[in-house]
Amino acid sequence: MFKKILIANRGEIAVRVLRTCRAMRLPTVAVYSDADRAARHVRLADEALRIGPAPATQSYLSIDRILDAARQTGADAIHPGYGFLSENARFAEACAISGIKFVGPSADAMGLMGSKTSARRVMQEAGVPVVPGTTAPLGSRAEAEKVADEIGFPLMLKASGGGGGKGMRLVRSKGELASSYEQARDEAMGAFGDPDLYIEKAIPAPRHVEVQVLGDEHGRVVHLGERECSVQRRHQKLLEECPSPFLAGYPDVRERLTAAGVQAAKASGYTNAGTVEFLMDADRNFYFLEMNTRLQVEHPVTEMVTGLDLVKEQILIAAGEELRHRQDDIPWRGSAIECRVYAEDPHNNFFPSPGHIAALQEPSGPGVRIDSAAYSGWDVPIEYDPLIAKLVVWAPSRPAAIERLGAALSEYHIGGIYTTLPFFFEIVNDAAFRRGEVDTSFIDQMSARNGRQVPDDVEERVAVLTAAFHFLKHGGRQEYHSTVEPSVWKRVGRRSLLR
Repeated sequence: MFKKILIANRGEIAVRVLRTCRAMRLPTVAVYSDADRAARHVRLADEALRIGPAPATQSYLSIDRILDAARQTGADAIHPGYGFLSENARFAEACAISGIKFVGPSADAMGLMGSKTSARRVMQEAGVPVVPGTTAPLGSRAEAEKVADEIGFPLMLKASGGGGGKGMRLVRSKGELASSYEQARDEAMGAFGDPDLYIEKAIPAPRHVEVQVLGDEHGRVVHLGERECSVQRRHQKLLEECPSPFLAGYPDVRERLTAAGVQAAKASGYTNAGTVEFLMDADRNFYFLEMNTRLQVEHPVTEMVTGLDLVKEQILIAAGEELRHRQDDIPWRGSAIECRVYAEDPHNNFFPSPGHIAALQEPSGPGVRIDSAAYSGWDVPIEYDPLIAKLVVWAPSRPAAIERLGAALSEYHIGGIYTTLPFFFEIVNDAAFRRGEVDTSFIDQMSARNGRQVPDDVEERVAVLTAAFHFLKHGGRQEYHSTVEPSVWKRVGRRSLLR
């Protein structure tokens, strides 16, 4: 086992990894930028080391600084969390060269699956269903037009080297292709340093369903079931479930889907924790989308249903141990739902809302879990992703989990900033969601039903820039605002206090 683990990340995932390390009695090292000097992960770790100024390129994305911190503190393993360097093959290779264990897949597997086009080729060769489209980067706009004529509209333009909705455009007609192509290239270059794009046939009203896999360094691979991730806004997940309600009553589809996930991992020589993502059409045909070569943000719902600690499994696999669980030994009990709590204002086109947390009340009770970086008095920085916490609930059935989620949301209060907490009340009370009738357009449809305007891409960019300007102009201060208003009495009471 390792002597000491450095967590090359920040926020709630750094706290999450630290807790498992503590349970395993493994000493930990936190790294932080100037913006995170007072962050929760810094307070919880056994040691903490500054790695640079606030910009991520000079701190959390600096391979040299991360490795230097590991050498200074004597850490012999690095857990990358998600985001930042977690899917960077150069970082995994640099760790190996430095004699430091990277808690994740090999650089070769990461490089193979990190490119969406090469991943599609590998999946096709392995017999895993793939959405019709290109398996090599597009060479020009003219080539994109030629491919579009062959496969037809609507189609998706996607970045070869990234994910998370960056560099992605839905193209409904030939007239939209030229502008969408240039916009997607520019966004892909800015987000990933790689302008290459590829084309996929667009699937109408798709479900986004993913399979969690674990592979050890001795050739064994198992799956931990599937997750439903269709509740998204602009290709960013907001709420996830395990298992998928769309597969209830379809054990044959679930068996084929999870088998395809295992086959995908084996075909790429994958080790450690990873997620194979699929799109599923209305007839429950599924198609490979991509593979995330890291721990997923939504991994807690799988943990709640299976009872496994995925971070612990990651560390044990990285230490060379064989998988402790055979496929038939892995249990699935009940239903779990996760809400991603962002520092954003859902009633103002999801404007970013960094600032000072004046008050914090977190829910608790049976089947309720909070993975959080927040605490009362903490200043949410503007420099990083606005995810500050995850609310996760478990219950014996999906209807019971939804009721438990509603109860937990009514207890959850973050004062001083806007958050997405009120938005989840809308989701929980939405009839289509309660019936499990969701696809990737669910948020837009729900917003339209509730009279909320859905901004286009240009309006969204303007909103983000305006919010950042407002935040900086006012010295990082936000007016006090209650994010949870479950009743008229509380709403009136809190407003009278504000006055």
